[in-house]
Amino acid sequence: MEKHAQLFSSMHTHTVFCDGRDDIETMCRAAYDKKLYAIGFSSHAPTEKQLGAKTTWNLKDENVSKYKAEVLAAKERWQGKLNVFFGFEADFIEGKRAPADDDITSFNPDFVIGSVHYLYPESARSRQLAPFTIDGSEEEFYKGLNECYDSDARKLMNSYYDTVLEMIDTGGFDILGHVDIIKKNTINKDLWPKENEISRQKEIAQAASKAGLCIEVNTGGINRKKINEVYPSLTFLKIIHEYNIPLMITSDAHNAGDIAGNYNIAVETLKMADINEHYIFNGRINRKIVWIKVKIL
Repeated sequence: MEKHAQLFSSMHTHTVFCDGRDDIETMCRAAYDKKLYAIGFSSHAPTEKQLGAKTTWNLKDENVSKYKAEVLAAKERWQGKLNVFFGFEADFIEGKRAPADDDITSFNPDFVIGSVHYLYPESARSRQLAPFTIDGSEEEFYKGLNECYDSDARKLMNSYYDTVLEMIDTGGFDILGHVDIIKKNTINKDLWPKENEISRQKEIAQAASKAGLCIEVNTGGINRKKINEVYPSLTFLKIIHEYNIPLMITSDAHNAGDIAGNYNIAVETLKMADINEHYIFNGRINRKIVWIKVKIL
């Protein structure tokens, strides 16, 4: 494997198997051209059976075996040139789906990213409303805020962080995905007291540290021009740094052009948080993850 002055990887990537635009080989080629050390494929794990409704952005149950086979074939093709890993981005949906579910673990992924895209509060369950995604359009977000939280944004924010904490407690994953994605549709709108959110973020950092998780520094929101900063925010990164939690820069790429997209912003944000290293996933030995610690230049 050729070595470079600054190693990067992209462990959070999506392809045509879920809501990405390019196939596995095209994504591998882009990662190689960017001189990345590794690429990890993290298709959105299936959720249709759990939700009882079709989704437009999750891997289909009937395609999981084919997805795994194509990633493993790419791993063999690119051996010695690019490290290729097979994984999932698994949703936690209260009472319906968790990263530790048997149908995910049975495929023996190299890694799993745990993410909260949906909220499903008791108020929604009691009225038989569907879970709503906080990662969707602004219209969807505010519809969920109004219907499930009676327009109380502070209640929604606390519900989000409660759900992340429950996901961490449930376990079954290695990397905490876009941990403050709630800001996608709320950034700069002052919908709740900032000090309240900072308090909740400290709880997340404490729990992630105790669970031995890695947290991703995700440039996907910038790549897709939804926000102008990484997940998590600079403020949140400073909190995370206090707990010595490993951080992994990744692009959340949904097309080949976004592989390693805006990594310069991720690096500069880490520097502003006085963080001088990031981590690269390098497989497992005896089920334990091997991380490469990389000094930020």
